[in-house]
Amino acid sequence: MNSSVQQLADQTPLTPEAFEAALRAKGDYYHIHHPFHRAMHEGTCTPEQIRGWVANRFYYQISIPVKDAAIMANCPDRETRRLWVQRVLDHDGYDGGEGGIEAWLRLGEAVGLTRAEILSQEHVLPGVRFAVDAYVNFARRASWQEAASSSLTELFAPTIHQSRLSSWPQNYPWIDADGYQYFRNRLTEARRDVEHGLVITLAHYKTRAEQERMLEILQFKLDVLWSMLDAMTMAYQLDRAPYHTVTDKRVYHRGLFS
Repeated sequence: MNSSVQQLADQTPLTPEAFEAALRAKGDYYHIHHPFHRAMHEGTCTPEQIRGWVANRFYYQISIPVKDAAIMANCPDRETRRLWVQRVLDHDGYDGGEGGIEAWLRLGEAVGLTRAEILSQEHVLPGVRFAVDAYVNFARRASWQEAASSSLTELFAPTIHQSRLSSWPQNYPWIDADGYQYFRNRLTEARRDVEHGLVITLAHYKTRAEQERMLEILQFKLDVLWSMLDAMTMAYQLDRAPYHTVTDKRVYHRGLFS
């Protein structure tokens, strides 16, 4: 095949089936494969490491409905907003339901954190904060379709939640089982969200260039999740928390955002 023919072939749009397969192939880079997450799954994490992960992931949890509200603010389509708002309600709670944020607070209490210290964000590492903020800012500035499709890391989420439900009770018997409700809820919520996200994505990205752009967006979201665990690895596995060479105190951002 000569270069001009190859170039034309490279510009041919992927079929919806091939495009979805390319999106799902990105699961090879999902943070379930990160060494920190593997350690949690294998039961080799210390209580301090588990608590550090829960406290830092809380910042991600409280940022998700902010991200979703930004998507809706940029979306002129009423029907899309009517479906997307469920994601905000899932996290914030409604009609007496506690929501994902409250469920995560209960997970924090189950691993030995207090609600006050979780809500204070005193344990949130700068690397985690910067990664999550980058994601929220992307959702605010991108088109609503691009921001919506960035959520498709949910393609891989049921697997990661199931792995925690399967391994944590045996590996960490000191954790109160009542704290696992968040993971149970997300098994069904994530599958529902994936269906909607795929409809938007497969309908919006038609040209090969647009499809490649979407794959880059999904990689960006995977980078966010992986970078969060990189920061936690430095702090909780390698004992190299921010400013560890000059102080043993958590000086980063303390009180600034409370």
